[in-house]
Formats: sequence, C-alpha cells, structure tokens
Amino acid sequence: MDKTTATPKRSAKEQMIRGSVWMTAGSVFSRILGAIYVIPWWVWMGGAALSANALFTKGYQIYAVFLIISTAGVPGAVSKQVAKYNAMEEYRTGLRLFYHGAIMMSLMGVVAFGAMWLLAPVLSAGDERMIPVFRSLAWPLLVIPVLSLIRGFFQGYNEMAPSAISQFIEQVARVAYMLAATFMIMRLGSHDYVSAVTQSTFAAFIGAVFGLGILIVYFVRQRPRLHELAANGRDDLHISTNQILIDVLQQALPFIVMDSSINLYYIIDQYTFNPMMLRVFKTSREQLDQIFALFAGNANKLIMIVVSLAVAMAVTAVPLLAAAKTRGDAKELAAQITNNLQLFFIVMIPAAFGMGAIAQPLYVVFYGYDALGISMLHLSSFLAILLGLFTVLAAILQGLFNNRLAIIEMLIGFAVKIVLQWPFIVFFNVYGPVLATIVGMAVSSGLMIYSLRKDYHFNLNQTVRRVLGIVLFSGMMYAAVRAIIGLFNLVVSPESRFWAVVMLLVSVGIGGLIYAYLVLKTRLADYILGSRVAGIRRRLHIR
Repeated sequence: MDKTTATPKRSAKEQMIRGSVWMTAGSVFSRILGAIYVIPWWVWMGGAALSANALFTKGYQIYAVFLIISTAGVPGAVSKQVAKYNAMEEYRTGLRLFYHGAIMMSLMGVVAFGAMWLLAPVLSAGDERMIPVFRSLAWPLLVIPVLSLIRGFFQGYNEMAPSAISQFIEQVARVAYMLAATFMIMRLGSHDYVSAVTQSTFAAFIGAVFGLGILIVYFVRQRPRLHELAANGRDDLHISTNQILIDVLQQALPFIVMDSSINLYYIIDQYTFNPMMLRVFKTSREQLDQIFALFAGNANKLIMIVVSLAVAMAVTAVPLLAAAKTRGDAKELAAQITNNLQLFFIVMIPAAFGMGAIAQPLYVVFYGYDALGISMLHLSSFLAILLGLFTVLAAILQGLFNNRLAIIEMLIGFAVKIVLQWPFIVFFNVYGPVLATIVGMAVSSGLMIYSLRKDYHFNLNQTVRRVLGIVLFSGMMYAAVRAIIGLFNLVVSPESRFWAVVMLLVSVGIGGLIYAYLVLKTRLADYILGSRVAGIRRRLHIR
C-alpha cells in the first residue's frame, strides 16, 4: 500500500476505473474458471450430470444465503466504515475495527457452521441426498467470515488487488480439488454421483483456506505501513470498541439483506418451481429437477460471469461514495453516481447482448446440445443486465448510507416476483420463473434510479442518451453475431463441440471488434472512460 492509498491523488473516476479493473479481473477470471470446470465435470458425471448439477445448485443456493448471513454483510460494511474513518484521517480507529472484527467474525463462522450442519435435514425438504451436500458446505463457513473481513478492510483503503488475487487463488484451489475428487470417484472409484457432488461442494472449504492464506500474507506485509498511518494520523475520534462494532453491525444488516437478494430469487424458484409445475403439467419430479438445473444451474453459472462485472464495480463504488458522502461533497457525489452507472452500462450491456448472441455455441461447449437449455441461456443473458444493474444501484445506495431505502425498494421488487411466479409459470411454462425475476428486478432497479435522481441529482438525461447509444451499438453487434452463427449452422452441425468452439472464436472476435469500433468511432468510449481512450483510437487509426 503506497502513500497514495492514504491520500489519493487520482480522481474518484480514475480510482473507480482502476479499482474496477482489479476487481473485474479477479472476479471474471474466477467466474470463467468456475464455469470451465463444468466441461470435464459434466463428462465425468456421465448420465447423472443433470441430476448431479441439480443437487449442486440446490446446495449452493442455500449455502450462499448462509454465507452472507455468516459474514453478516461485514465486507461491505467494513469497506464503507474504514473509508469513512480514512476520509477523517482516523486510521487508528479503522485498525481497531479490523482487529476486534476478526474475533467477532471467527465466532460468527463457528455459529454458522453449527447452524448449517444441524439444519441440513430440514433444508433437504425430504431429499436425503441433500443432507451430505449441505453438511459439506458447512465447513467453508468456518473460514470465509474472517477472509471476507480482510477483503473488506483492504477495499476500504481502495486496495482492490489483494481481494482480486485471493479470489482467483481461492477459485483455482477449489476447482483443482473438485475435479480431482470427481475424477477419483466417478472414473476410478464407486461411481456414486452423490458422493462426487458432496466432494465438489466441500471444495469450497479448500478454496477458502488458500484464499485466506494469501490475504494473511498481504496483511503481514502491509502491517508496518498501516501502523505508520495510524501513528501519523489523527486520533480525535474517541469511540469505544463496542461502539465501533455496533456501528459496523448496523451498517452490515442492510448488506446481508441486499447481498442475499439475488440468491433469494433463486431460492423462491427452488422451493416453488416443482410444486407449481406439478399442479399445471403432467411430468415427473426428476424431469423438473433437470429443468430447474437448466436455468438455475447451467444458465446461471454462465450469466454470473457477466454479472461479476457489476459486482466488481459495486465493490469499488462503495468506499468511494462513502468517503465523498462523509466529506459532504454533493457535486462529487452526483458525478460519481453518473460515472458509476455509465461505466456499468458500457461494459454490461454489450457483454449481456454478446452472451445472448452466442448462447448456442457457448451452451454446447459447456453442456452439450440442448434446445431448451440454449433458450434458457439466451433469455437469462438479458436477465443478467438487470441483475447487474440492481447490484450496482444497491451498492450506490448503501455507499450513500441510504440502507433503509435500498431494502424497501428491493423488497417491493421481491414481492412482485412472488406475486407473478404462479401466473407466469401457468402462462410461460418453464420460462415463467426467469420472466418473473426479470420483472421483479426491473421494478426494484427503476425505483432505485428514481430515488437517486430525486435525492442526488445525477445526470440522468446524459446517462439515458449514452445508454441508448450503447444499446444501439450492442444491438448491431448482436445482429451481426447471430447472422454469423446462423451461417455456420447452414454448413456444420450445431451439436458439434468442435464447431461450437470455432463459432465462438470467430463470432466473439468479430462481435468485439464491431462494438469496439463503434464506441471508439463515435467517441462514446472517450466520454465515459476518459481521455486516455483517445490514445487507443489513434493507435488503431480510427478518426
């Protein structure tokens, strides 16, 4: 951590872009790795692949909520509070928060582990196969709360590299253990897919241990500088340790609710999809489990690569907004909100449109040809825009200490999802849950944008104009890529994995060039990303 960390010389926009690059790199590479493992995992599972993925998905949906509760929203809260104290030059208070918070989070981990282990039979909802899966996912809850605290502490200093690198190392270790265990069981051992899934979910513990180890190394190296900052900073804020922790928990509760919101949407699907479908259609529970895996497991795993772009931006935005709010700089706040949203749109919209355009070859590469699965991925790709937008907007509101408003507007959208779930399943069949989620997320996002415009007067008109340009250029790229894949389908088999890889390489390359040329040629990239983009345009001889 250099001295620019304590007294940033970069503008808030530059810090946002720099931090987003680090967090995006770590998050996207981790997500890609977390998707690529599916290819050998799927092959080794053989005929049990869809059933295994249904167990894996159901286990992780519940685990994700336990994880958010066990971390108590602390990463975001600590990031926000440390940024606040740093803006006041009260570095010693931030360190006190960290050391006492580590003890508190260790205890939270033990409690969460015990709760998930004991509740496994209840959470299984009568499916005995789920009990060992849930219990294997209790183990990482011992480690991740402390790991998350350290990440939040570094993020409060606008140091995103430790979080990004540890996230990637965590994923590498998790995937390596998962694949080794699956191969040993399914190819050399008992061939019991439930055991293979159980070891695959236990891999989260292995990954967490490695991720924590990397963060501890970073902290030990930075400790002298952190204590030097504390020694040279102010010490005018006389606040008890208990009050520091209470402040963090008060800020953390909204993060628990907001961070778990996307998972709660999928949990609604998990516990309502089968019963509602069985009331309308004649089918088997096993077939419904497999259909559920198509959108909640297969499609979700791929679109979360795109959504991770928004998560990275959201993590970067929170401490910057909290610091600006603490300084009371209304003009800077409006500019930051505008920058955050426009940066999100220029990356997220083309990424989601692009994934929708390549849904067929992308799905074939990972899971093999399945017409319904491809349609689910295509629809879910556009859902990714709303999931990402909701994530960024919620982070902005929380960074501005508007926690209560964020929760209320999230709950309104969530209520819309619940109300629409049944009629949408009746009218739209297996697509109903995804469409209900789209409407619910759209309602919440619309309310949040209205609130931010009303209270902080960010430049909505400029943002809308630029978003329309981004949508237009993304639509042109989408049409071109779809046409390329359509031409391929005329001469090669759409079910071939080899040709799917060829389609991806050609279509992604051409689509990326089309979008990049359009945003550079029109100067749209300059307006949003800054003047440095002009250098790229000159090197590419685009006038």
